[in-house]
Amino acid sequence: MSQQIFYCLDKDRAEIALDDGKANTMDLGFFAELEAALDRAEEDGAKSVLFYGRERFFSAGLNLDTVNALTAEELPEFGSAFARAMLKVWGFAIPTVAATTGHAIAGGAILAFACDRRVALDGPYKIQMNESRNRMSLPTWAIEVCQSAIPRQLWTRALLHADVFTPREAASSGLFDECVAEGGDVVARGREIAESYRGIHLRSYAVSKRRLRGERIDQALSLIDTEHRRGGVPSR
Repeated sequence: MSQQIFYCLDKDRAEIALDDGKANTMDLGFFAELEAALDRAEEDGAKSVLFYGRERFFSAGLNLDTVNALTAEELPEFGSAFARAMLKVWGFAIPTVAATTGHAIAGGAILAFACDRRVALDGPYKIQMNESRNRMSLPTWAIEVCQSAIPRQLWTRALLHADVFTPREAASSGLFDECVAEGGDVVARGREIAESYRGIHLRSYAVSKRRLRGERIDQALSLIDTEHRRGGVPSR
């Protein structure tokens, strides 16, 4: 299995780079590596975590070739791994930043929405929850994550109609916090945001985050197996 996620610690800032050499699509190996990287950040005593992708791609979401090859018995396991990895980011006890270096589609968009702050690179890139245009229904856990980041007035457009947002549109409409001008260094801006978290008391942050999201995470986890059997991944 080839490595898809790369971890490093710069002083007290953990960085998680997504780079499979292609579109940073997600499979079981991706989820396992992501969770392992988050565990390392905690073990290292990181004060912030920065996610970023390769040139042109933050992540294009699930590897549909892999998903479509799964048997009916394998689909729930895959869906559970996907959910648990994304919910781990959403409930993570350390502040998180997503610096989207290009397209953030479906699972890639969910990963960005799971982070505390999101900064996009302007350019010919898509930010899109495309499930309803791709024979998928959104499970409760994904809706919870997305609704925490997407302004209420855009829930229908973003989650039901699968509208495409440019990075600039995403920032101006509130899906993202900022948009770095095309040709700029979005990773450097992500590092600046991560550095701003140094004054946060992490225990207080973790307790408050658990109180803010913990009940919804627990409820969403309880529904994973049932919902993924019913079509939280591509229908047959």
